Amino acid sequence: MAIGMGTTVEGRRGGTSVRLSSDAFPGEGVVFELPVTGPVEVPEWGRYALEVARGLGAVEGFEGRVASDLPIGAGLSSSASLEVAVALALGFRGTPRGLAELCQAAEQRASGVPCGVMDQLAAAAGVAGHALLIDCSDLSVRAVPVPASAQIVVVPSGEVRRLAGSPYSERRQAGQAAEVLVGPLRSASPEAVEGIEDPLLRARARHVVTENARVATCAAALTEGDLVRAGELMAESHRSLAVDFEVSTPVLDDLVADLSARPGVYGARLTGAGFGGCVVALTRPGALDRGWRVAPAGGAHVTGGGGG
Repeated sequence: MAIGMGTTVEGRRGGTSVRLSSDAFPGEGVVFELPVTGPVEVPEWGRYALEVARGLGAVEGFEGRVASDLPIGAGLSSSASLEVAVALALGFRGTPRGLAELCQAAEQRASGVPCGVMDQLAAAAGVAGHALLIDCSDLSVRAVPVPASAQIVVVPSGEVRRLAGSPYSERRQAGQAAEVLVGPLRSASPEAVEGIEDPLLRARARHVVTENARVATCAAALTEGDLVRAGELMAESHRSLAVDFEVSTPVLDDLVADLSARPGVYGARLTGAGFGGCVVALTRPGALDRGWRVAPAGGAHVTGGGGG
């Protein structure tokens, strides 16, 4: 789901260059000429803006500043938020799906990580008061109501998460290798997965297949207002992420266990791609006095003449 925290790009369009400053990186301004056609040296955070401009084929420049209240490296999609905001500031006009695909490709080029499209699509297509059920086979989106009685709390683990250099790509490669054996994991049966001889590929595929089933069941539980069942599914999801997919850490596991044991907490799991970052908990209102309370918000939008 999109949340109220996010990234704002403010400034003016004009000229043939992009000039951006960032509150998060003082002294690391980003400047590049349009159109972007070759390699350009910019600070690390500026690579995301550069690759958005490249993918957009932007020719009209922009000068402005970037402000964000999303913590960096926490697994809350700060890079996707930046990409979507920059794309809108540079003049993208199209569908949420088109915006998400543009920004996904930009992130892959900027980071070298074969990331999925969930973060960008959630930012682009968010619906206030709802989570999004995304079918990645065709990028269709269905809004799922989040009960007003639910409170969603994000708690940082203290472990900074960086996908570049992490085993993220290995997990994706393992899924692709498993698909060679049993076909698309989206439609593979649990029985087919258990027939995979390689124990590592079997575990990775088992996580994907069982997680797909949990997602569908959780969407139904939220629609029915069954927060207890939704919390149970979050707990099952974390166990699978920790044991079968091995993207959790001891710090994340301890934090999930601690939060889950508290009265009023229905369930908790790591959020983001793992290897650090944050845990998200589904709770009764006021059950936790730590972390950030977040609510499902609407998607990215343009205000005025140039900000995204």
